[in-house]
Amino acid sequence: MALYGLIEPPVKKGRAAQPKKNAAKRAPSAAEKNVQPKSAQKPAPARKEKAAQPKTAALASRQAQGAVSRNTAKSARSASQKARGPKAAKAVKKPSVKVYFLGGLNEIGKNMTVFECEGDMIIIDCGMTFPTEDMLGIDIVIPDFTFVEQHASQIKGIFLTHGHEDHIGSLPYLLKRVKFPIYGTALTLGLVSGKLREHGLANRVEMHETKPGEEVKLGCFDVEFIHINHSISDAVGFAIHTPAGTLVHTGDFKIDCTPEKGDMIDLGRFALLGRRGVLAMFADSTNAERPGYTQTEQTVKASFENLFLRAKNNRIIIATFASNISRVQQIINCAKQYGRRVAFSGRSMVNVMGIAAELGKLEIPEGVLIDIDMINRYPKEEIVIVTTGSQGEPMSALTRMAFADHRKVSVGPGDTIIISARPIPGNEKTVGVVVDELLKRGCEVVYESMYEVHVSGHACQEELKIMQGIVRPKYFIPVHGEQKHLRKHAMLAEHMGMDRKNIFIGDVGDAIEINEDFLKPLSPVQAGRVMVDGLGVGDVGSVVLRDRKHLGEDGLIVVVCTLDSENAQMVSGPDVVSRGFVYVRESEPLMDEVKNLVYNIVEKNLNAGICDHTTLKISIKDGISRMLYERTRRSPMILPVIMDV
Repeated sequence: MALYGLIEPPVKKGRAAQPKKNAAKRAPSAAEKNVQPKSAQKPAPARKEKAAQPKTAALASRQAQGAVSRNTAKSARSASQKARGPKAAKAVKKPSVKVYFLGGLNEIGKNMTVFECEGDMIIIDCGMTFPTEDMLGIDIVIPDFTFVEQHASQIKGIFLTHGHEDHIGSLPYLLKRVKFPIYGTALTLGLVSGKLREHGLANRVEMHETKPGEEVKLGCFDVEFIHINHSISDAVGFAIHTPAGTLVHTGDFKIDCTPEKGDMIDLGRFALLGRRGVLAMFADSTNAERPGYTQTEQTVKASFENLFLRAKNNRIIIATFASNISRVQQIINCAKQYGRRVAFSGRSMVNVMGIAAELGKLEIPEGVLIDIDMINRYPKEEIVIVTTGSQGEPMSALTRMAFADHRKVSVGPGDTIIISARPIPGNEKTVGVVVDELLKRGCEVVYESMYEVHVSGHACQEELKIMQGIVRPKYFIPVHGEQKHLRKHAMLAEHMGMDRKNIFIGDVGDAIEINEDFLKPLSPVQAGRVMVDGLGVGDVGSVVLRDRKHLGEDGLIVVVCTLDSENAQMVSGPDVVSRGFVYVRESEPLMDEVKNLVYNIVEKNLNAGICDHTTLKISIKDGISRMLYERTRRSPMILPVIMDV
């Protein structure tokens, strides 16, 4: 955690202090009260004095001297006040905003940020990410919700920028623990509703549909929805108005002057906010390394038309993101134009398109859409299949087609397959494997490097500069990207004139406080990755992953012995079971050697009076490990099992 370009002192990690309500307000000045300084005010009328009591001469003398001293001091104070002018108002603490980053920094996906002002909190997005190659058996990765659960009473609601999984994917896991109202656009909430139904949370969460241009007031936050362009419909950014100032959160965005559906991004509103003054901006950094501008969706439309003409005698199968509704709309339009029928394949594709059509976000001409079961009733040249699997996901529809495991679609010669997506970093190998399998089956495969069949939904450098130039924030925080993306975005902001001291590059778990006078780091909060494996959430940690990796690389040897501890005898065994290490039938001499070694180790310990199971297991494990490494140069996992009778 550091301000961009500065070395910050190490911050001691620990539980974040409970936020205090900042109820103090700026004291009005004398001019605002229309009150003159004391030195200019009229003297108050003299009070009537009581009748003087008789005094002794000495007492009268002392009192006279005291009166002279008091009058002298009073005159001195009066002269000092006249020199200083009006009495200054007491300094008060200015309102500030605290920001807690629970995801989306130094990583792609898992976006989640908490904003706090005067004791009130709101959450922006609640996403997931896909596991890396070393997370064997893991389905998805979600944020650590500990901080949110600790401050649940302060959180007023969750605001969603759009309906992509990296922004809404972990909502069901959070809402099973704590319930907050959700605010988003129609399509976003439609996709969220589908996810909640899958997790048994239907009708148990309060949701509020909001349109661009509308505002939602929760506590001290006034959240304004602003229309943006992205690779999914109904995407928005936010202007978060607070007593400390206005914060702009762009969400995932690009500037598309000719979108396939809907209006272009509301740059006018962002510019107006900039003229009025923006305290801080949190901006999408995904494409910060890419020069120029992101291409318009119309580029893909032209490529599709050319490919439909080229493959006029083939069946066309197009893999894309299920959430990219505008891309699917282009495919449907081309299919209508060239007399083809469209079928959807893949559970998420069918679900999302159903929601989009119901909400009017996807227009399907009558007679164009058919069920996937009906594709074989038509000639191949009259069919287009829109499918999931553009990232090579193991259980996706396209992957199952490639490995001849799809129940309803068999691919081969006469199929033109278009992958209308760019591999997410880390997915290049899996996508390559799927492409190779499709080519082996005789399919023609078209992907991004061959044709312009995909454009990004994120702003490139020139668009990021435009946003920086019109918003003109006092402080800048790049978000949504790996370290290289965040730093490049920070460099762009500095190039645009931003003071590098006002740029903050954070990490997951970092926290900052902002007001018009400063941006300063706070103590980190608990945050990180929670792995989801089936129904288990957070029960798989580094130790389990290490064991899975070990099993996957070298296999497993299980040794079973039964002892009579009272008589210090081995009753049965040892039995040896191998899985993933060697093929037992071809390695019987090696397995016999393992059995003899275990027998000797156990007998030696029993003869020495050692019957403790833990000691025996350690001896067996160490002995087998040494012997197998000497024989095979491999280190399988050794699992001794000792039973007593």
